[in-house]
Amino acid sequence: MDDIAKQLGMSKKTIYQHFKDKNELVLELMRTKINAQIGIIQEGRDKASNAIHEMFFGIANLEAMLSKTNPSMFYDLQKFYPQAWAYFKDFRERILLEKVRDNLVWGVQEGFYRSEVDVDILSIMRVEQIEFSFNQFVFPVQRFSVLQVAKELTLHFIYGICTPKGYELTKQYEQAH
Repeated sequence: MDDIAKQLGMSKKTIYQHFKDKNELVLELMRTKINAQIGIIQEGRDKASNAIHEMFFGIANLEAMLSKTNPSMFYDLQKFYPQAWAYFKDFRERILLEKVRDNLVWGVQEGFYRSEVDVDILSIMRVEQIEFSFNQFVFPVQRFSVLQVAKELTLHFIYGICTPKGYELTKQYEQAH
């Protein structure tokens, strides 16, 4: 709390007038970040001309988010702030999973994703891939940037579910990106 107060240029007493402890502060920050993330995801969906385009909006969003995120944040949340971690897990397992599923259904309807894909299994797999990108034990930051891993896994995922028509469109977006 000393560091937070110092960064904000205020006393700890002022912070404690609004938050009972650091856990409450971290939880409120998590709520704010997740609400902003939901807005960004929805904006990507609204602006996307197709499901693959929406996936590339996701890549751009990830780039913006990762430029401001310390990779150890997820580990620290899990270890030290169980309420905030639970809130994040709820977002991941409800909202993010639903958005990924919606994208898969949309892509199948458009003919860009293969019709035989199991959207429920692949939705779960994709959400796990996103979190897996941050796993420092598998992808140490000294060797891999989180963004590099996330991009590679996203492209692998997209190419794995595409029809030939979707493959060509993905190639176009990849070259433009």
